[in-house]
Amino acid sequence: MKITETITVRSPVETVWALFQDVPQLAHCLPGADITEDKGDGVYAGSIASKLGPITVVFEGEATVTSDLTSRSGDVVGKGIDRSGGSAGRVKMHYVIEGQADGSTRVDVDADVVLSGAAAQFGRTGLIKEMSRRLIDEFVDCVEAKLDAGSEAEAETVRAGDVKGVSLLVASVWGSFSAWLKRLFGNG
Repeated sequence: MKITETITVRSPVETVWALFQDVPQLAHCLPGADITEDKGDGVYAGSIASKLGPITVVFEGEATVTSDLTSRSGDVVGKGIDRSGGSAGRVKMHYVIEGQADGSTRVDVDADVVLSGAAAQFGRTGLIKEMSRRLIDEFVDCVEAKLDAGSEAEAETVRAGDVKGVSLLVASVWGSFSAWLKRLFGNG
């Protein structure tokens, strides 16, 4: 599944770039993410937990993070297994960070996500795309709160909240229903 998002952060590009280089701090802004080990050379072990409708998945695995200061871009390649439910996931993500004329920063994200097992069933319902949109919103709020913090100690305590699976399921169904109504009445 291809996911493409553009986010805007109200901070200067240098500040946003610096946060993106601090992978453990940045991981605090991804709901359900937990880094358990820095293996060196940009390789991190950890987990990502999420509630997808009626099931909860906890993908445990590794991610390799690389970045290029010249282009202010980076890549994340990760894979994980949900041992309790038998699902597996892989992600390849590329991001580009670009300063804007108004002093904000634009971050373009392109990701390819592959799910198998029970978690893959939810990709077909649009739930994964709705979940990614909500995770991005939560991520941006958390990044801005970290960057607005008065001190490093205060920034360390800022973490993303949980995104609930039931609300995602309702939002996904509502989004599908709204799109159907727009097609039916010619408003979209």
